[in-house]
Amino acid sequence: MRLAYRIAVSVMLLSQFCFAQSPLDKIWKSATSAGSNASVGSLSTDKITAGLKEALKISTSKAVAETGKPDGFLKNPSIKIPLPQKIQSAGKGLRLIGMGPQLDQLEVGMNRAAEQAAPEARQIFLNALTRMTINDARNILKGSDTAATEYFRNASSADLTTAFAPIVHKQLLNVGVVKQYDQLKQNPMAGTFLQSKQFDLDSYVVGKTLDGLFYMLGQEEKQIRKNPAAQTTTLLREVFGKIQAGN
Repeated sequence: MRLAYRIAVSVMLLSQFCFAQSPLDKIWKSATSAGSNASVGSLSTDKITAGLKEALKISTSKAVAETGKPDGFLKNPSIKIPLPQKIQSAGKGLRLIGMGPQLDQLEVGMNRAAEQAAPEARQIFLNALTRMTINDARNILKGSDTAATEYFRNASSADLTTAFAPIVHKQLLNVGVVKQYDQLKQNPMAGTFLQSKQFDLDSYVVGKTLDGLFYMLGQEEKQIRKNPAAQTTTLLREVFGKIQAGN
């Protein structure tokens, strides 16, 4: 009885391990099991790389769409841009002297600026995909649940920062954030921090926009890793459907 029980537990654990494996975790191993010219069925490693790029094209488009819409940042608690920490620390006192509306408008304006900037990421992500090599694809397929997100972070952060900066600055002006910010700077409770040369509101919002965008991209990547074949393009059905059928 004990032996039968141990065997049953071992089988159960092994089944759970196999089930937990991501489909992407198996793809590159299957494609390269016989060397650089290996394939799954009639699929070459180039075709599999193209399939991965297609999957990532879809995931980046979704992440941009989710962040670059009204309330994409403001109503998403996972990525909502908060007031800078030092302003938060002084917030209770500032509200007591009637500056609550300015604080609220400042927070809303920062998030609106992020929502305006996010769509610029679409083309930058596509450019990063065109530069992706087979070696990059291998690292992504064999990597962590957010390996592709880290690839985009490394390949795109500089370009995203450059693209976001003027949009964020213009939007902060348009929605009155700069005016609210200047008013806060006149208050001694927050002015010392805000007038510091080490703090720049534009840079703060741009940085938080990047953080939110990459967070959402990471969430999309995790979904792809759970079931890449669920995507609906012809290329994805050809690549991931055939790979999963062969496993």
